[in-house]
Amino acid sequence: MALRRVTKMGEPVLRKKCKPVTKFDEKLGQLLDDMADTMYEADGVGLAAPQVGMLKRAVVIDIGEGLIELINPEIIETAGEQTDIEGCLSVDNINEPVTRPYFVKVKAQDRHGKEFELAGEELLARAFCHELDHLDGILFVDRIEK
Repeated sequence: MALRRVTKMGEPVLRKKCKPVTKFDEKLGQLLDDMADTMYEADGVGLAAPQVGMLKRAVVIDIGEGLIELINPEIIETAGEQTDIEGCLSVDNINEPVTRPYFVKVKAQDRHGKEFELAGEELLARAFCHELDHLDGILFVDRIEK
């Protein structure tokens, strides 16, 4: 188990747009493993690479149904709407309602570069949106309705 330090709001890396992953190698696998370990240790449901200081388009998610790894993910379909409380491992002591799609379908690659699609509703849809926002330098606090 290798834990990485979680970057916090105010650190510049969280506001930068991540670069696509082009090398599907052992180093990427180690990053994904470390991200998963870090997420589980912090009792989170998702973690994006910039949250551990890496500007790569990679996220891990586990809403309690098993680990999902998404490399170079993009949202290809959404439907409906839901509003619920969100928090973030990079944002201490703020939990606020955010409106997201109820259904989200993503296209991504696995750690070996193989493309796949995955769809989710409710919490999984929310996690997809939250983590993919991180890859574009967006934090959930930017989405809080004023």
